[in-house]
Amino acid sequence: MPGQNLTRTEAIERADIVAAQSYEISLDLTTGPTTFASTTTVRFTARPGAATFIDLVAPTVHSVRLNGRDLEPATVFADSRITLTDLAADNELVVVADAAYTNSGEGLHRFVDPVDGEVYLYTQFEVPDSRRVFAVFEQPDLKATFQLTVTAPSRWHVVSNQPTPEPVAAGTDVATWTFEPTPRISSYITALVAGPYVVERSELTSRDGRVVPLGVFCRASLAEFLDADYIFDKTRQGFAFYEEKFDYAYPFDKYDQLFVPEFNAGAMENAGCVTFTETYVFRSKVTDAIKERRVVTILHELAHMWFGDLVTMKWWNDLWLNESFAEWASTLATAEATEWTHAWTTFASMEKSWAYRQDQLPSTHPIVATINDLEDVQVNFDGITYAKGGSVLKQLVAWVGIDAFMAGVARYFAKHAYGSTELSDLLVELEATSGRDLSGWAKAWLETAGVNTLRPEIEVDESGTITTFAVLQSAPQDYPTIRPHRLAIGFYDIDATGSLVRTHREELDVDGTRTDVPALVGRARPAMVLLNDDDLAYAKVRLDDTSLAVATEHLSDIADPLARALVWGSAWDATRDGETPASLYVRLVLGNIATESESTTIRTTLAQLALAARSYVAPSARAATVATVGDTLWALALEAVAGSDAQFQLVKYFASIASTDVHLDALQSLVDGTIELDGLVIDTDLRWELLDGLVGGGRATQADIDAALAADSTASGQQAAARATATLPTPEAKRAAFDSLVLSDTAPNAIVRATTLGFLHVSDPTVLAPFVELYFDAIERLWEERSYSIAETLVEGLFPAPLADESLRSATQGWLDTHPDAAPALRRLVIESLAGVERALAAQAVDARA
Repeated sequence: MPGQNLTRTEAIERADIVAAQSYEISLDLTTGPTTFASTTTVRFTARPGAATFIDLVAPTVHSVRLNGRDLEPATVFADSRITLTDLAADNELVVVADAAYTNSGEGLHRFVDPVDGEVYLYTQFEVPDSRRVFAVFEQPDLKATFQLTVTAPSRWHVVSNQPTPEPVAAGTDVATWTFEPTPRISSYITALVAGPYVVERSELTSRDGRVVPLGVFCRASLAEFLDADYIFDKTRQGFAFYEEKFDYAYPFDKYDQLFVPEFNAGAMENAGCVTFTETYVFRSKVTDAIKERRVVTILHELAHMWFGDLVTMKWWNDLWLNESFAEWASTLATAEATEWTHAWTTFASMEKSWAYRQDQLPSTHPIVATINDLEDVQVNFDGITYAKGGSVLKQLVAWVGIDAFMAGVARYFAKHAYGSTELSDLLVELEATSGRDLSGWAKAWLETAGVNTLRPEIEVDESGTITTFAVLQSAPQDYPTIRPHRLAIGFYDIDATGSLVRTHREELDVDGTRTDVPALVGRARPAMVLLNDDDLAYAKVRLDDTSLAVATEHLSDIADPLARALVWGSAWDATRDGETPASLYVRLVLGNIATESESTTIRTTLAQLALAARSYVAPSARAATVATVGDTLWALALEAVAGSDAQFQLVKYFASIASTDVHLDALQSLVDGTIELDGLVIDTDLRWELLDGLVGGGRATQADIDAALAADSTASGQQAAARATATLPTPEAKRAAFDSLVLSDTAPNAIVRATTLGFLHVSDPTVLAPFVELYFDAIERLWEERSYSIAETLVEGLFPAPLADESLRSATQGWLDTHPDAAPALRRLVIESLAGVERALAAQAVDARA
């Protein structure tokens, strides 16, 4: 039985039978707190006499009428499908149903604000969840127009893809909004947001002279924190940048950005109606890394208006192209059109480290992945689809040239506007504008998995002059592809000020296992040689012994933040790969992090430091290493520039890793105010983080958590309290947290996520040992019974990874061995968790021998 799945074969067969024309969707949001009324009228053409199905997930279907014939719902509706037979050339289908609200962030999510009791709704439809709201041919290539009519409380704002019309009274305190039809779009980018949102409005003029209305929305209880003017400013910068570079005017009638509660992702590119996580409405101080990430996210979703919404993939195997293009384009726009000029450093620090990690898992896959069904695509929203794809597009731009690339993209938009495409459609245009044959490049980069490693081979004579310079390329045994790379080699020397600066740059094509670089022969060997300077290529990079020694001693002296990020990344890759002991990485970070200027580099490196200390150092040295990390982070925080981003991050990470009485005394003093750091404000969110550290160390109790929640009885406060409660270090508290998620399905998605984070926050990982068996006893049932989003969160978030020991490895492998027929997506998540444990064990062994 198909359940709620859909295979690619079925989608191809259905697209061969039907072509969707239009949807008229009527929703009544006044029928109660659990369900809403949904009536869908679908007009479509079909092969006469053929049969197919339309998708719907709903608790009740009242009626189905096809071309004037009433079909019995009990007969035709099963497994999220309505069977349609004896189709005509032109068809009209009317489905009347009760659809269900969710609290999982899928379909139409319903949230009640604990501050004022107000109800807020929003949709999230990617990948297959518009069918939770209306009957639909749920596949991206069956585009159509969508016309919504919505009945809701008259005081609400109701927002969709088209401009919001004037409401018409429909009873006491109730109104109806009838929207104009959309252009032809895919169902997964349709949207509805409704509730007493607060809105700020503005406008801009598009390149074609149209005035495009702009809106920024959030909940009433967060409105005081909404910095709409800044968001409008970044939006205008993005519009101007993309319309010029893409040579195509914004393709929709308005652009609303809505910050919504309990959102599962960062944002979603609904056409003209983008939804964002409301964590981007900053009620407390956040790091510069988060501020920059919000800008990148705003520009990422805006890029999707062209790449993904105007032109859409035929099937989800090209999901990577949508997301990778938006990742690359938004980073480019951030760097060139906003004040965040070091965006490519951020990309190298965060996105590429994510990509390298994902690409070395057993579950790695080609960028153009095999997507057999909806379950396949759900687990492919990963570091390959986003970060590796974006990195490879950056490499492609270096390969063909930025002007040729943009010209090809402009031709692509013009040719395929409001249509559906495959990768080959884009490559044809890029070949035409660049004059390069991309078939070999595409095969090597897009159809194979794995990451290459590049190393320099340098020989010098007695005077220090280079006599031989070559770039050596290797590939992992399981993924042996040797790829072409366009990259730069940087030479760095220490100048009169003591800075390590670039003195020469050589850009070239590298291919094969060895590429000689005769242009560098005869030059004096510099203090440091950096392969992949400017981060053009997608590859792990190693430094030669001399360069590594200089980089280690002078990391903080490297003037260029992108070069520093590449050195940080190389050091981490070598640690993860077991080439460098984790203890050395810990010392490198503690000795250099205080002078790092880039917020995302600090954020990423401190997270890697915590993983190295807790899971990669030898178990016999773990407690002492964690204590040293805590001691040093606190000392660095005390010395940091008052009010700086570095000070803020050092305090936050100190709280997360505090393990000794001295650490806990310091945290308590910060909370009590008996110690004050100049420039550091203990605001609401930071106070919760400090409390987490105290809870984890056994210094704070449930009573302290309850008192904090009473002082912050917001949705964010509830989530923070759930995390803190799950952080309590007793076996009883951990069991209560585990059971609250496994034995009950009532918690909303945000509380589920917060609880899993607290469950895994431990100073002594042995408290998680009893949960190994409980975890593996539960996961298959959870996968079958919960929605995909919730099941994935539970499977990943309850895996007791902090144990990082042989018993966990054995139990994980044992489950895989005894469950060969478990759902492939579930097995993939477990395989990825096993890989993390095995990598930790290998790193521990290396560290123990050091």
